[in-house]
Amino acid sequence: MANGGTIFLDEISEISPQTQVKLLGALQDGEIYMIGSRKPQNVDVRIISATNKDLTNLVENNIFRKDLFFRLNVIRIDMPPLRERGDDILLHIKHFSMKFAKEIGKEVHFFKIKQ
Repeated sequence: MANGGTIFLDEISEISPQTQVKLLGALQDGEIYMIGSRKPQNVDVRIISATNKDLTNLVENNIFRKDLFFRLNVIRIDMPPLRERGDDILLHIKHFSMKFAKEIGKEVHFFKIKQ
């Protein structure tokens, strides 16, 4: 279904070793097997993956495949949690307050948080 598009794989660190092998094969060969099929299908997809764990550490401890890590780790974006991003929380509150207030036809009231 994602052929020609993008697949988002959330919590990539949680996939089993068997699934890691299958995913690596699909990335290397550009082929997948539909469930119950013996005939491969060519696919062209962009993969975006996310995890809250340190994949480098998992690779070093042989929990995550090194070859799959290097296939997935083309462009890396490290996103610290909101608790470490200070003023970002206020920006998110303002954005979502305005968005949802507009959707339900309510007036927006802002507040300040003491830091």
